[in-house]
Amino acid sequence: MPMTELLQAALSRPNLPATGLLIFVLLYWLTVIVGLLDFKTLDLDLNHDLDTEAHLGVAWLNHALAFFNLGRIPLMVFLSFVALPLWVGSILTNYYTGNTSGLLGLAFLGPLFIGSLLVAKVLTTPFVRLFASLEKDHADHTNPVGKICTVLLPTTRERLGQAAVRTGEVALTLNVRAASAATELRKGDTALVIDYDVAGRCYLIEPYEVA
Repeated sequence: MPMTELLQAALSRPNLPATGLLIFVLLYWLTVIVGLLDFKTLDLDLNHDLDTEAHLGVAWLNHALAFFNLGRIPLMVFLSFVALPLWVGSILTNYYTGNTSGLLGLAFLGPLFIGSLLVAKVLTTPFVRLFASLEKDHADHTNPVGKICTVLLPTTRERLGQAAVRTGEVALTLNVRAASAATELRKGDTALVIDYDVAGRCYLIEPYEVA
């Protein structure tokens, strides 16, 4: 397919959704490269504070996201691996079927999207361990475990909060949870950072009285 024809196909009505997603991903990485955004700016947190009924209602969704490695690799890394096969699949499908209808293009997009998700899962699986290692290296480099922190946002075992801690010359803002299910820490409380929860991607803290 010549370049001019490919450009025309990319901008045709049936392929516009896939082209739009690909352009969004490319623009995002451009802003990361020039330093305007961090590559985790649009990351997902799969450990939201939910009441029991809400948790049961969305548990299946969290399991589905985890199946596709979301939560273990940054969202935009995964979306990048979705966007390209989706775009290629959309271009080829509409080209070989001779489709020029936007509605039929949307109908094709459903199965193509599911297929792209599966492709992205396979392609991103080797990166899971890499990002886990990077998280651990970062945690070891500025390790706040054993340090005293000040709670900035209230937290319990189930509800994610934030705390400020200083490690040497570095001031850090940590995502934290209470280590004990019976503990609730409020803004301004002093706590001790006792561990790092790799699965939850947060630190565990417990109340600490400063003498």
